[in-house]
Amino acid sequence: MDYREPKLLPGDLAIWLFIFMELLVFGLFFIVYAVMRIQNIEMFNHYQLTLNRELGAANTLLLITSSYFVVRAVHAIRVDNVKKCIYWIYAALATGAGFLILKSVEYSDTFAAGINLSTNMFYMFYLSLTLFHFLHVILGMLILFAVAIKAQRGAYSAQNHTGVETGASYWHMVDLVWIILFPLVYIIR
Repeated sequence: MDYREPKLLPGDLAIWLFIFMELLVFGLFFIVYAVMRIQNIEMFNHYQLTLNRELGAANTLLLITSSYFVVRAVHAIRVDNVKKCIYWIYAALATGAGFLILKSVEYSDTFAAGINLSTNMFYMFYLSLTLFHFLHVILGMLILFAVAIKAQRGAYSAQNHTGVETGASYWHMVDLVWIILFPLVYIIR
């Protein structure tokens, strides 16, 4: 039986400091976006309608599903089922890859229409916010991939799974940011 003291936060404390800093940056970005939107409401409303809400919604479902898969991976390692943990991490990576593919399709359409960061203020925010998030998805996938490799090498067990929790915590932050970003940029009028 395991008599360790329960931890306040899952994973490593360093990742939580990093997550806090990341959320602070995104939060500031969201506040500036909201202020600029209020000052330019007609322009923002007009160009918001040019975004592909269907792809945005599909990406939301992909990231929520990937977070569920990561929860399953953490549960699996906590009950010492390393194979299931690895399986769920790869499932999360697959849905993360699906997000990147759909977002790339959306970017391709946007850039093909001649839209870039200097087109107007709305597109500057749209592209900046979503590209910044896109890079975080890539980083999160790299972290999850490293966790999967370590799990395959036997580094994690029911007694030692901080690394899995650390990777999961970062991935959930990536998902949380999208859950805020999607309605803020694509839907709220």
